[in-house]
Amino acid sequence: MKKYKNILFYVITIGAFAVLMYLLNIQGKNLETTKNIIPNSNTGISVLDHFSDTLHHNVTHPLAILLLQILTIIFTARTFGFLFNKIGQPTVIGEILAGIFLGPSLLGMWFPEYSAFLFPKTSLGNLNLLSQIGLVLFMFVVGMELDLKLLKNKAQDAVVISHASIIIPYALGMGLAYFIYEEFAPQGVEFTSFALFMGIAMSITAFPVLARIIQERNLTKTKLGAIAITCAAADDITAWCILAAVIAIVKAGSSMSALFTIAFSLGYLMIMLKLVQPFLKRLGEVYSNKESLSLNVVASIFGILIISSFTTEIIGIHALFGAFLAGAIMPPSINFRRLIIEKLESVALGLLLPLFFVFTGLRTQIGLLNDGHLWMVCALIVFVAIAGKFGGSMFAAKFVGQSWKESLSIGALMNTRGLMELIVLNIGYDLGVLSPEIFAMLVIMAVVTTFMTGPALDLINWIWRNDKSSEEVTIKLKQKFRILLSFANPQSGKKLARVANLISGYSKNSTEIMALHVTPSSDINQYQLAEYEKESFKPIKAEANKLGLTLKTDYKVSNDVSEEILSDANSGSYDLMLVGVGQSVFEGTLLGQFIGITANVLNPDKLVGTLTGKSNIFKTQNILDEKSNAFINNSKIPVGIFIDHEMDTVETVLLPIVSISDVFLLFYAKKIIRNSNVSITVVDYNGLIEANTEIKEEINNLENYAPNNMRLISRKNWDMVNIYNYNLTILSIDGFNVFSKDIVMGEKETPSFLLIRP
Repeated sequence: MKKYKNILFYVITIGAFAVLMYLLNIQGKNLETTKNIIPNSNTGISVLDHFSDTLHHNVTHPLAILLLQILTIIFTARTFGFLFNKIGQPTVIGEILAGIFLGPSLLGMWFPEYSAFLFPKTSLGNLNLLSQIGLVLFMFVVGMELDLKLLKNKAQDAVVISHASIIIPYALGMGLAYFIYEEFAPQGVEFTSFALFMGIAMSITAFPVLARIIQERNLTKTKLGAIAITCAAADDITAWCILAAVIAIVKAGSSMSALFTIAFSLGYLMIMLKLVQPFLKRLGEVYSNKESLSLNVVASIFGILIISSFTTEIIGIHALFGAFLAGAIMPPSINFRRLIIEKLESVALGLLLPLFFVFTGLRTQIGLLNDGHLWMVCALIVFVAIAGKFGGSMFAAKFVGQSWKESLSIGALMNTRGLMELIVLNIGYDLGVLSPEIFAMLVIMAVVTTFMTGPALDLINWIWRNDKSSEEVTIKLKQKFRILLSFANPQSGKKLARVANLISGYSKNSTEIMALHVTPSSDINQYQLAEYEKESFKPIKAEANKLGLTLKTDYKVSNDVSEEILSDANSGSYDLMLVGVGQSVFEGTLLGQFIGITANVLNPDKLVGTLTGKSNIFKTQNILDEKSNAFINNSKIPVGIFIDHEMDTVETVLLPIVSISDVFLLFYAKKIIRNSNVSITVVDYNGLIEANTEIKEEINNLENYAPNNMRLISRKNWDMVNIYNYNLTILSIDGFNVFSKDIVMGEKETPSFLLIRP
């Protein structure tokens, strides 16, 4: 009854007020005589032409253009970043090249009309302002990611290497400026200004990119990684202070004016360190153990960031320096900084920062380098940059006592310029110090020096590849049954530990379990690393202690999580890789299916797999996710895929034998029977065991060993409804494809599954 009353009320209300609005509009028309209404000039135009004109006006509206630009930029940046990740390069390389692709060097040259429509000159101001906001947020995050404790603990060696890696390339950059000033410096630019900017362009290091490379190569806990991170942090602080001084000198125009600017800058620095930092430290102490920050606290942090950036902008040393310093003086509490970084990083890096790459690309006109002489100058710039930064860092590291391998590796890492270089170049371009030709050459230099970091490290490792210790460890470890347990989230790790315990062999002492957790490099920053590793392993360590398991842990950061896990599995002499199954976000709705197919079409791996017959871009509904299928298809060792349906304890196990090839499952049945009090039921699903004396004998042996815990039943005595009486069902992958047709997956009573590929 209530349902019909609601419908009646809805109809009467909507109808009555609709009639009222109609009558008001009719009566209101009579009032137009006093307003000199001008007749519509589009009276003679057809409805289609009128709609077409309106649509054109809406599409070319500044807001519509800006939204279309952002959409195009994000899609292009993500695509290029993905492609460069696949070849082992930092995402930033792809994003820089995405900017150049959308600029006049490529898109503007091939499709000038579309480029003019997408990036009209009148829209570039809006794009620039948004990109500058992104840079301010990014530099704030960079400041927070600097761990100043590292500088205190390793100050001596780090400062020597860092300052050598600045002064040597800076001097070489100024020397280079002497030879190219007459030909390439813009009119009206003094030599000092030009030389100072060439020096800073040669000496910058991209701390964020270097930190990502160290994470992805799992060097964080090594001596090399610690030294490189410390050097980069010291380099960043020193370089940005030098840059602030250079900007002050260039903007001031005279030595006295520059002194005033530097004096104001020092005053600002003292206020930030002596007044603002103690307040922030107190704030951090209060909120260090909080799971979230209140709106007032977040507003205060943003207020300090904006005021600091505004102050340095009006002083004349650029807003980015203020943002960087505001981040650097944030409370040292890891949890506090992590909470702030999480709020800013996705917006800054995912949305606004790609706008800066494209804005830089729109300024980069590679077509200006239209003869051999200009390309020779470009090559000279690249050579000087590498010689100064790579060579300076390497020799300084060797001088303070590092080995040749570590010295060369430090040189390769410090030579990474990436995004920080682009920021410096854009500042120089905005100040009119760098000409379009020099700007394009220096952008190319930034791309080349960042791109070469990975290959250079690979070459250094290849030269020093002769290390026998790992081989000895492998031979030693082969005496045990080794399980690689890879988990995606901490809670799933607990469940996998229970499964590993179930199949841990005749004795727990003869089994070794390696728990591996790999985080995508895009999902974590330097400040989160140690805390995230600790929290990730806490549940599985507690579960292992409760079960009496010997557990080792390994934490890694990688561009390609699946590839990293497979690499560990295939090279680690393991006997089984145990992973949990993921769930596809595309299942459950029609729109999800459509998006899933679209994502597959846009996925290069899927397209290649479809062409080779390994996968199907139109197949999105599958109980196994993409990672699970990748492990099954590419692992050189047995793989166990665990599908969890709220498994808390394991008392009963079902083991269906669907085909002769499933006999290997008895190996795991033997381990379970001899290691626990679990009851196992073997189902002769197709009557194969009765016809095979060898298999029958194996099962009889198990029945004799544990008569109360082991039983064999035939298909005719088996009812599929009985599956709900078991905690865990162990199947082969092929057996599961047959078996799952007779049950409804996802019901509450459905048992958990362990699918094993031998």
